[in-house]
Amino acid sequence: MNGADTAWVMVATALVLLMTLPGLALFYGGLVRARNVLSVFMQCFAIAALMSVLWLLGGYSVAFGTANGWWGGLARTGLIGVDAATLRGTQPEIAFFAFQMTFAIITPALILGAFVERVNFAFVMAFSALWMLLVYAPVTHWIWGGGIMADGGIWGATGTRDFAGGIVVHETAALAALLLAVMIGPRRHRTTPPHNPGMVAMGAGFLWVGWFGFNGGSQLAADGGAAMAITVTHLSAAAASLSWAAWERIKFGRSSLVGIVTGTIAGLASITPASGYVGPLEALAIGTIAGILCQEAVVLIRERLHIDDTLDVFAVHGVGGIFGTVMIAVFGHGSWVAQLGALAVVGVYTLGLSWVIAKLVALVFPMRVDKEAETNGLDLSTHGERAYDMNS
Repeated sequence: MNGADTAWVMVATALVLLMTLPGLALFYGGLVRARNVLSVFMQCFAIAALMSVLWLLGGYSVAFGTANGWWGGLARTGLIGVDAATLRGTQPEIAFFAFQMTFAIITPALILGAFVERVNFAFVMAFSALWMLLVYAPVTHWIWGGGIMADGGIWGATGTRDFAGGIVVHETAALAALLLAVMIGPRRHRTTPPHNPGMVAMGAGFLWVGWFGFNGGSQLAADGGAAMAITVTHLSAAAASLSWAAWERIKFGRSSLVGIVTGTIAGLASITPASGYVGPLEALAIGTIAGILCQEAVVLIRERLHIDDTLDVFAVHGVGGIFGTVMIAVFGHGSWVAQLGALAVVGVYTLGLSWVIAKLVALVFPMRVDKEAETNGLDLSTHGERAYDMNS
């Protein structure tokens, strides 16, 4: 066992959990109306708890077991046979389990942004549970668990390169989010501004810092590769923040706080798949392009396609993750066939199975709350609480 590697992965585990709690909760919570902020917090915390239990009871085994190339099997269910002395590489397997658990938490949590302010809480929980086990865990196995898209798999000697989740995390979550936004339908009032931009900025700050664990921790070692991943992550985020703000000023004559921090997330999502393969200048290029590309994707989804992906999950995470995955091949660090093929296969699988899961869950729990609950806000109507004495 390597003590330094183990210590770094444990620190990275805490950083990735920080991304969801409180990072994503604050980021999403600030973007919604005041009457719905606690519902966002509730969904983030509940998903973190539920995914943790399900990761132990089946998700980890499906993702990182060794049954075959399509799924990992159930031999690791409940971590049977794994104790503190069991090693995976240079560190205890339990540390690897905990690190990957935080990825299984944030991926379904990202989907929440597509349907806030109108979704039924019971539907969210049931859908997220099945989606993590049936979509996220198998895709993780295909690419990270030695499955069909790894080196020597269906793409040949050079498999799919996805260092920290451009496909596994961002593409899967974003496509499911876009699909559910269409299935659930738009909010009754779509033009209400964020109730607390300061909260959005705080959440983005937690996400920026936590992303060092997300990408740097994916090296699974305390070495130069982890240091490079952290550095390029930061540079891409910085470049995308600036390009988003500059593009806003060119188009609208001003740059907004919500805009610049959304650019930060676009840069982070875009560098994620490439963070273990590119250098600082490449990261600067990825981030600069991502800030403009993702902003234009927001316009496309909102204004031209009229899809109420409320917090721009697909435009930022999906477009960013797909862009970063393609850039791996552009810069010569991966195979075009493996990169594009994985995007296509995972995309079709995610959309198809997400639709089936949503339809099945909707037979038991309605997707959407009624009009009265939506008007009153989910905080009071669903959870019996309010964040503020006066609500927007």
